[in-house]
Amino acid sequence: MVRHGPALEALYGRPLDRRELEDSLGVSRATSHRTTRWLTERGLAVRRDGRFSLTGKGEVFADELLRLGRNLRAAERLAPLLDCICETHREFVVGPFADATVTEATPDDPYGPVSRFLELLDASATFRGFNTTHVVPPGSPAFAEGVFEEGDAEFVTVPTVADHVLSGETATAVERGHLRLRTREALPYGLAIFDDHVGVGGYDDETGALRVFVDTDGGDARRWAERVYEMYREASDPVTPGRDGDGEATR
Repeated sequence: MVRHGPALEALYGRPLDRRELEDSLGVSRATSHRTTRWLTERGLAVRRDGRFSLTGKGEVFADELLRLGRNLRAAERLAPLLDCICETHREFVVGPFADATVTEATPDDPYGPVSRFLELLDASATFRGFNTTHVVPPGSPAFAEGVFEEGDAEFVTVPTVADHVLSGETATAVERGHLRLRTREALPYGLAIFDDHVGVGGYDDETGALRVFVDTDGGDARRWAERVYEMYREASDPVTPGRDGDGEATR
């Protein structure tokens, strides 16, 4: 089937005569005869008025092959991220991120992924996510300003990080309702949902530094991100002003 994939792709959505098919595939007449015979014998294509076109079954096969090709190309581009989240990427799907911007930390630009994250955060009036405080630590100027002080933000983090948030200046954002905290004991990769983009971050296991950040404004990626975020959100506990990440009263 894979060997005949190019022929299915060539005929996808457009009937072709034999010469057009040969030109599209760059094959000889003999090869095109073998290919079209294979397709017609399996009910994937028909010939009408001298032109070959895909059947309904052939359209489905071609669509799946095209989808597989896109996913394989996406997986190749996203390899730096997949290498980071290999044990926790069960919910991650590569297809929606096929055309994403991939920002990887390099010796020449070790803070590239962080800069990209902050660029998107600065342009956004809302934020939802989990496991993102590696990028913007509590107490840092970037954490205390912008969406966390004036906008609408919510993120899920581990209890120890929530304690840091509530013990610092950012506690004001929580008290004012600009920042909502939720906690759970373990989180996978970083997930960030901005106004117009969604992003996924992979961290270094030893240092916790952001190694790669992948973001896109695609609708499929947003729907995936919102679904995954809600899944982790529902399995987390809210932290209210006056309570720390473990639910204990604070001063």
